[in-house]
Amino acid sequence: MIAFATSRDLPGGWDDDREAARLAGAEFAVWDDPAVDWEAYDRVVIRSAWDYSRRIDEFLAWCAAVGPERLRNVPELIAFDADKRYLGELEARTAPTTFVGPGDPLPELRGEVVVKPNVSAGARDTGRFGPATHADALALIERIRDNGRVAIVQAYLADVDRGGETALVFIAGELSHVLHKRPVLRGEGVAPLGEDADGPAAVMLEDDLVRAGNAEPAQREFADAVLGEVAERFGTPLYARVDVAHDDEGLPVLMELEAIEPCLYLDLVPGAAERFARAVLAS
Repeated sequence: MIAFATSRDLPGGWDDDREAARLAGAEFAVWDDPAVDWEAYDRVVIRSAWDYSRRIDEFLAWCAAVGPERLRNVPELIAFDADKRYLGELEARTAPTTFVGPGDPLPELRGEVVVKPNVSAGARDTGRFGPATHADALALIERIRDNGRVAIVQAYLADVDRGGETALVFIAGELSHVLHKRPVLRGEGVAPLGEDADGPAAVMLEDDLVRAGNAEPAQREFADAVLGEVAERFGTPLYARVDVAHDDEGLPVLMELEAIEPCLYLDLVPGAAERFARAVLAS
């Protein structure tokens, strides 16, 4: 038996996962439902558990309880990926990044920056700020730190406005498909999101935000290296999405590694749902 773990807001799962669930013979189960017997499943695949970041300790404890033999991705990788400070641990090139924890001095901001928490999903508590709104950026940093999280401050990459991001989706260690993502933070200020939303930010659900795309050879090589480093530490993940842009020198940089509950947009690319289902059954 196979379960696709979801959240209470989506007891029937996310639309994009349903064909893969059907092909794999999986059923959707809410990750924090005390009535679910997780030991009854051979595999538990995290899919639309989009409320996890607000209850991170409880979620990671659940992952550990389900265990590495059953959970995909494995709990160790989930814990690593849940904290965006992994950007400072991986060897991959990133945008210039500063981590500002409780008690750290506030950084001196220069140019256009992005501020986000180390634990977050769906662009929650994330904002883009130019020089005229640096005071707002500092206020967001303080708000993030007030509840014990670490603020991540990055230079905003002009390439994202010009060309968006390239997302390379790997299934069972092999590149399955490539996505092109339009910019999420299209203007200054905090990303639009309802106060009580536990899913992707409203902007993430726009029909034209993501479409099927292609990766340049340098992007493919870069993403392969990121996945290789992850696989060396945690074993080959069942799925991972590597989001890439270019820095001011035109070199690929890692925007985010998504290995917990990313939208994989399986419905955008023929054969993707089938590949995912086969990988789930073989994992």
